[in-house]
Amino acid sequence: AIEYISKLYSLGVDAIIVQDLGVINLVKKFFPDFEVHCSTQMALHNSAGIMELQKMGVKRVVLARELSIKDIKTIQDRTQIELEVFAHGALCYSYSGLCLMSSFIGGRSGNRGRCAQPCRKAYEIISLDSRDIKSEKAYYISTRDLKTIEQIGEIIESGIKSLKIEGRMKNPEYVAAVVRTYRRAIDNYLAYGQNLYDEVGVKEITQIFNREFTRGYLLESPQ
Repeated sequence: AIEYISKLYSLGVDAIIVQDLGVINLVKKFFPDFEVHCSTQMALHNSAGIMELQKMGVKRVVLARELSIKDIKTIQDRTQIELEVFAHGALCYSYSGLCLMSSFIGGRSGNRGRCAQPCRKAYEIISLDSRDIKSEKAYYISTRDLKTIEQIGEIIESGIKSLKIEGRMKNPEYVAAVVRTYRRAIDNYLAYGQNLYDEVGVKEITQIFNREFTRGYLLESPQ
């Protein structure tokens, strides 16, 4: 781990995202000026846990995806650390990405950044007693993708310092379209104080990846 972090440090990486408390201690011991951000996989959902990381010298935390704007405002009021949230892209069926399903099925661990997204596949429900199939194949654990661009002002006003756009297993065209559209929406809100998002851009991001959308826990969506 130290060799890998040393290589990143020598390359001039701005910051590293870490899930393990032991790694944070190692970074602070051997690379005290290397900026550390905490991963959403730390499931950070309250101010007490975040204040402990603040004491360890962490600069930013990526909050658990199960928090609402109200929760985030409470954390912002009680801490002095930078907060980052997921704003667009795939949501995890498990809690904050803490899932071993991909690892068990195919040896690709989501906790090591290699999730094959088996939750996106169709499954049958089978009785454990009789092994009878109880349902037709369906996408029972496939979540909708997060989209928050229409409420970008509300997210900014919560005190968030950075938005995280999920781009894993997506092509460059998808990433470019989503980032460009959110960038314009953010700039418009900061300049005019209104949610003036680009209608053409929003249409593009709804067409470039064929999934239904939700506003998620962040904006307390009913779906």
